[in-house]
Amino acid sequence: MNTEDVAVFTAAVSAGTLAAAARRLGIAPMEASRRLANLETTLGARLLHRTTRSLSLTSDGEAFLPYAQNLLESEQEARAVLRADTGEASGLLRVSASVAFGIKFVAPLVPRLLARHPELRLSLDLTDAMPDLVATGTDLAIRIARLRDSSLIAQKLADGPRVLVASRDYLAQHGTPTSTDELVDHICLPLTGRTHWTFTAHGKEKQVRLSTRFYASTAEGCHAACRAGAGIALLAHWNVADELRSGRLIPIELKDAAPESFTIWAVYPSTRLLPHKVRVFIAELRHALAEAGLAGVTA
Repeated sequence: MNTEDVAVFTAAVSAGTLAAAARRLGIAPMEASRRLANLETTLGARLLHRTTRSLSLTSDGEAFLPYAQNLLESEQEARAVLRADTGEASGLLRVSASVAFGIKFVAPLVPRLLARHPELRLSLDLTDAMPDLVATGTDLAIRIARLRDSSLIAQKLADGPRVLVASRDYLAQHGTPTSTDELVDHICLPLTGRTHWTFTAHGKEKQVRLSTRFYASTAEGCHAACRAGAGIALLAHWNVADELRSGRLIPIELKDAAPESFTIWAVYPSTRLLPHKVRVFIAELRHALAEAGLAGVTA
């Protein structure tokens, strides 16, 4: 059985169409169709009902799918073990990261990673939404949040404390809040859809309702508005560290509560296999986070 043919089958199932599977694998649509036909001929069974716009699994396809996935993972694991001795990573690595974190930490890794690993290609998806890792073919997502999807595997990279900040101009005009009761009277700059910020007080969570006339879909939008003097933002400390040192933004400490701290996670879809290219990327990112002074855990 040709594993390249099997790869077309699993990619088609997750992508939804043969054309999308072909794009993901970097082959022509006709080649994808040929490989799928080869696999069905080899197995003597029809695996997919397909039209020009969609496809669905046959009963035989449903039965074969977990075996196909295990076969590909086993092959990749074997290749990773053999290649790990050289230390070189290869292939296309698809990484998803939030906009701010991707710009701050991931994009600067690209020159060093590609120089050290000539056979490696890197695709970086910058989005503050958590993608469906399986459906999009994403190898790894970096997220700073509470994780709720138990089907995903998460590896802690570092702690991610957050801080309330505002510009000097805003604080000169509106004053500096010293408690959560005073914060509710200030203009806050939350992400779209957020009506509360979470704080911790004496080991317990405290929800503080926000007063605002501005929302942004990304933390970078809130950050930019805050720098311009629009109000108070709750941002990752690593994202504002330079501005805190320069005095462009001022930290706000409340006497009765502290902002909820998030964790920086490496998230991937399977415990069975962690490809060498993913392990190489995580190691480089850990090093970058350590250089930035972010406390984490060793690999």
